Amino acid sequence: MRVKFHPEARAELRGAKRWYRDRSPLAAVAFAQMMEEAVATIAAAPLRYPAGEFDTREYIFPRRFPYTVVYRIRTTDVVIVAIAHQSREPGYWHNR
Repeated sequence: MRVKFHPEARAELRGAKRWYRDRSPLAAVAFAQMMEEAVATIAAAPLRYPAGEFDTREYIFPRRFPYTVVYRIRTTDVVIVAIAHQSREPGYWHNR
């Protein structure tokens, strides 16, 4: 399936990349690779990950980075609605 990003999710992704880049170029590269893997995995099998609130599913980064990719499955595509740091208020993105 095709994967799209909600504009606010794209902004969250840019912010996370910037945060890691400012601290460690190696961490920034690793984070970007992990995000690419997440998107590819979600696109290949969007039903694979557990259902969350508000008709979403959640891909939790498996190691090192405390992020969850929150997405909705549509008829023809998948929309990533949040790149949520796991310390943020759960469900802050529900109105997207």
